[in-house]
Amino acid sequence: MAETQKLVTITGRVQMVGFRFFAVRQAQRHAIYGYVRNRYDGSVEVLAQGEERDLSRFLITLREGPPSAEVEQITVEDVHPITRTYHSFDITF
Repeated sequence: MAETQKLVTITGRVQMVGFRFFAVRQAQRHAIYGYVRNRYDGSVEVLAQGEERDLSRFLITLREGPPSAEVEQITVEDVHPITRTYHSFDITF
């Protein structure tokens, strides 16, 4: 199966609640590669690369977030073409 990439923006109370660390754990659990980072506007950005089935499961967990978060909205965009292949999932700045 071919890997795909999604650019995800999560808004709500998602900073200072452990969301990035939660995303790393979930990415490792679902075989997802890419990165997560806080954005200056208070949202969290995720670039997720993996098999479509794994990405779908990962996105479900991001919609839930960690217990202390309050996810208001999640926006998912397909990334075409894939310009970089990731081999880990990291917190970036």
